Amino acid sequence: MNTLAWVLVGLALYWLAVLALDSKGLLPSYVGTQGPILTIHTQRGKQLLDRLAAPKRLWRAWGNFGLGIALVVMVGTFLLLVLQAIAVVRNPPPATAATQPRNVLVIPGVNQFLPLSVAPEILFGLLVGLVVHEGGHGLMCRVEDIEIKSMGLAALAFLPVGAFVEPDEDNRRDADRGSQSRMFAAGVTNNFAVTLVAFLLLFGPVVGSIGVASGAAVGGVMPGSAAESADIAPGDRIVAVGDAPIETNDDLDAALARIDDRTVEVTLAGGDTRTLERSLLVTDFHPDSPFASVLSVESEDPTTIASINGTEVRTEDDLRRALADRTVARLTTAAGESATGAVGALSIVQADGPSDDAGMPADETVVITEIDGARIVNASDLSTTLDRYEPGQRVPVEAYVNGSAERYEVTLGEGGDGGAIVGIGLARGTSGVTTNSFGVQLYDAEQYLSLLGGEFGSLGGGISDPIVSFLSGVFGVLLLPFASVSLGAIGVTNNFAGFVAWNSGFFVAEGGALSALGSTGLFLLANVLFWTGWINLNLGFFNCIPAFPLDGGHILRMSAEAVVSRLPTDQGRQLTTMVTTTVGLVMLVSLLVMVFGPQLLV
Repeated sequence: MNTLAWVLVGLALYWLAVLALDSKGLLPSYVGTQGPILTIHTQRGKQLLDRLAAPKRLWRAWGNFGLGIALVVMVGTFLLLVLQAIAVVRNPPPATAATQPRNVLVIPGVNQFLPLSVAPEILFGLLVGLVVHEGGHGLMCRVEDIEIKSMGLAALAFLPVGAFVEPDEDNRRDADRGSQSRMFAAGVTNNFAVTLVAFLLLFGPVVGSIGVASGAAVGGVMPGSAAESADIAPGDRIVAVGDAPIETNDDLDAALARIDDRTVEVTLAGGDTRTLERSLLVTDFHPDSPFASVLSVESEDPTTIASINGTEVRTEDDLRRALADRTVARLTTAAGESATGAVGALSIVQADGPSDDAGMPADETVVITEIDGARIVNASDLSTTLDRYEPGQRVPVEAYVNGSAERYEVTLGEGGDGGAIVGIGLARGTSGVTTNSFGVQLYDAEQYLSLLGGEFGSLGGGISDPIVSFLSGVFGVLLLPFASVSLGAIGVTNNFAGFVAWNSGFFVAEGGALSALGSTGLFLLANVLFWTGWINLNLGFFNCIPAFPLDGGHILRMSAEAVVSRLPTDQGRQLTTMVTTTVGLVMLVSLLVMVFGPQLLV
């Protein structure tokens, strides 16, 4: 039984126990139930709120500022969710790990992007978010002279899922719309304020005291690869290949490219050495590849290429040498299966492009094997060869169409970067097949640390405006736990959910304001700030959704009443209800489409 199933069983048993206690009157008077949710009520804290609410003009100014932010976020959230839902319906994206229902839940260990080891930091961030959110409501109630009936915490079993301030409804309705709107907006305003403070500290002194450890960071190991056979595991750091020191991920690729030997010795950060017997593992292939019938990338049965036309191949250089003078070859796998096909750059001919104009069949898959006499073995060869030409030049191109060699005279077009193009969609690798003779997926610790430091603009050339740069950095941090989907990283392990046991070895405490804390203290502080900011920002956005019972729904009702009251109609109440209900239903449908659409519509 998987983790999610155990969680659901545990919640069902807990709910049955709560119902049994409630039916027998054994729950304390201050404990209530709403379905499986326990609500714990208290009167404590009112006097503290009264003292804090004393500077009312200051708090009303803060409330007006927060209300403006909440209205902007509400409109933006509504448009974003609706437009995203429309995009999902019109062009359903493929289902990914991020769209699985289990990964919608922010529960470490259930959500596969959130490791159980960061549960304390996530729980701390959630508690901070709930306290400041509901504390904001309570404080603004007293500022606006709205009585508080009770305050408390909502919990699902032992997990806090919410907090609440329960205003006296009669007293609240007597308050004007402005007072009520400021009260409802106070929670999200405080969440955004906490986010701002947490990320300013994270982007500044905390990340400024953290550096990237030397070596190539192993983020994942491919099943059936040479690295797996040599017992290299995620979290290892390769510091040398043979006698060559490795300082960065790029150094590993460069060192392996210089070595023709099929046996490679690598040194790990702890001083251990591993000897790898390289083998040509297939890591991906296009379904239209002429060799697709004998290939697999399933973790239980990955394919290894054993030979080309009877010549053994174990490295990328072996493969290239075996194919240098052959445009058609027989590929044999380690399992003994063989397939024969054209070898070159697998391409899909674009309609009305230069290749289509030259006579290649539009929207069909072809294999380009030669351009102006230059042998094209893979996609990289095609790109490199075209760099030598200018748009408008006419070049002979050899391509295999439906297994037969054809020659075309193609007048090169101009690409978006001004370079020469032949008008095709290009698949990676050799005839759409990509391989790896080493078998590790490298973890880009430098990029993740840059994003954690708020440098999201570095991915797109940098952003000069400090406010826009900060907001872009916040957006980048939001993506980090889902980097394998949002940033194109490889494998679910290649995310950043904080400094955890398996990836903390890729980072070190170095010179900075907080370096005295050491790696353990510094990483813990970074995790707390990361998750506190991340959760408070998401709580703020979520509560700004204009749908009941969220704060955004109440603010929407206040805004609708204010607008409708100025209209020449005696159906104001009905019109307000129609607006709020319609917006709420649209939001609900949009959320359901975004979560379940990729599974149901593809």
